Amino acid sequence: MARLSDAFIDDLLARTDIVEVINARVPLKRQGKEYSARCPFHDERSPSFTVSPTKQFYHCFGCGAHGTAISFLMNYDRLEFLDAVDDLARRAGIEVPRETRQHNENPDAKDLFGALEAAAHFFRKQLAGSDKAQAYLDQRGVDEHIRAQFAIGYAPDGFSALRDALGTDARRMNLLERAGLFSKNDKGHVYDKFRDRVMFPIHDRRGRPIAFGGRVLDADASPKYLNSPETALFHKGRELYGLWQVRQANSRIERLIVVEGYMDVVALFQHGVTQAVATLGTATTPDHAELLFRNAPDVYFCFDGDNAGRKAATRAMESVLPRMRDGRQAFFLFLPEGEDPDTLVRSEGAPGLDARLQHATPLSQFLFDSLAVDVNLATLDGKARLAERAKPMLAQIPDGAFGDLMRQRLTELTGVGARDSAPGTHVPVQRVQRSSAVPAPRRSLVRSAIALLLQKPALALELQPPYRFVGLRQPGVDLLTELVALVSARPDIATGVLLEHFADRDEAAALQKLASHAMPGDEARWRDEFLDTMAQIDRQVLQQRIDELQAKQRDGGLDEADKAELRSLLTAGMR
Repeated sequence: MARLSDAFIDDLLARTDIVEVINARVPLKRQGKEYSARCPFHDERSPSFTVSPTKQFYHCFGCGAHGTAISFLMNYDRLEFLDAVDDLARRAGIEVPRETRQHNENPDAKDLFGALEAAAHFFRKQLAGSDKAQAYLDQRGVDEHIRAQFAIGYAPDGFSALRDALGTDARRMNLLERAGLFSKNDKGHVYDKFRDRVMFPIHDRRGRPIAFGGRVLDADASPKYLNSPETALFHKGRELYGLWQVRQANSRIERLIVVEGYMDVVALFQHGVTQAVATLGTATTPDHAELLFRNAPDVYFCFDGDNAGRKAATRAMESVLPRMRDGRQAFFLFLPEGEDPDTLVRSEGAPGLDARLQHATPLSQFLFDSLAVDVNLATLDGKARLAERAKPMLAQIPDGAFGDLMRQRLTELTGVGARDSAPGTHVPVQRVQRSSAVPAPRRSLVRSAIALLLQKPALALELQPPYRFVGLRQPGVDLLTELVALVSARPDIATGVLLEHFADRDEAAALQKLASHAMPGDEARWRDEFLDTMAQIDRQVLQQRIDELQAKQRDGGLDEADKAELRSLLTAGMR
């Protein structure tokens, strides 16, 4: 799949005022060279969210959220990457390269979307003419407003209603078949997949229909729900029914309630609960979990209280744990026997459901309760068993307060730390508290050079190849070399983009920390300090080579070339 060029992204971000973009959504206050606010991505009382116009990136010291103007729009406005780029490009008055847009979508995507939209229109029109389907929705209490909001329709009985209405040519027939709207029998005969069903369009993040779910009207018919198959546009493990409607109904989504069926979502909206979504006939996947937390800080999973519901909750927990960064919360609400969200909200209303959600089981409690279900914590053996079960689960939680508290809870329950005796594990360096009696070591020259580059990447352009510093055998030299090469290849790159380049790397957290702290002085001082630091590093490389040659001289002697090199280096070192 083609992607936007680095040069285009660099130019776009260089033309974008990140302060203006963020301030339009989160009021910022100026503090020296930077701006601050209360973080929009987690709850806090004092501002820890900073925006740097010179570095063109934002960073929260509380939850660790960070990025460029593009990632801010993706997380705050809940946009896809290309949509965020389009938004900034319109502001900057530049065009996204057409060939990129074409290559980033399926070549037939426009026609496939058109075929699905035509089908959705057909189903809506059929609903208006079906007393049977309308009576069903009336009986379920779904009013005209909600029917329109979810574009609910009806697929007529019979094998060729949709095909006869839309299959006017071979290409259209092919598109409808690829969109999952037709089935084929053993003899090769094509017929409508959905028949005599209330139809629920599934929309993508831009509100376009990409698939359908159909519910039977006849109680004896099977299956009760029928979904579109996987297609080029639809992957059930990555989509959530109702998310488009949630986004349209809420300017800020405080929570998402995950239920199991289309009608559960529709019923909750009907009663004023406009934060409900549903998985599409599949367990909660890691993609679902990421999508949920990208849209809301708090996620409530609503399941039946039986064994199947508990298993579904366990699958959801396993998908959520690796995404539990600080500021995110997950809860589990188990419904009474015979109840589902639809019946519950009908009998208790939105206030009743809200009261139940307030008493939902937190992820932390559910995890330990689940792991200890057959464990006797009154015995050492039981405590050891719980500790061994919990360790691999807790290891998936990102570093942060939540992970620390979960490990602390394990220690309270068993007396064993989550990292105790675990081979190959260690406490992150940033969490080690230094004794006040031992002074912290001075920052290394390499680290200082990296910190200055993060303040102003263009400083790397002051260096002239060949770069002597690459030969220095010290921690961080490889990273410094990569930074200099990256800036040399992309002279307009901003700090925010540099950090994005390392987003999935082990160095990411350290780089974000270095970049988030303001350096004293102005850009002229940074330049002088950077060049002086690099000169000192070059002298370290020279001394490193002198030490090697002198060691060789002691061990076995030098040949004439080595002697000449050593004399040259010693002369250079005396200058």
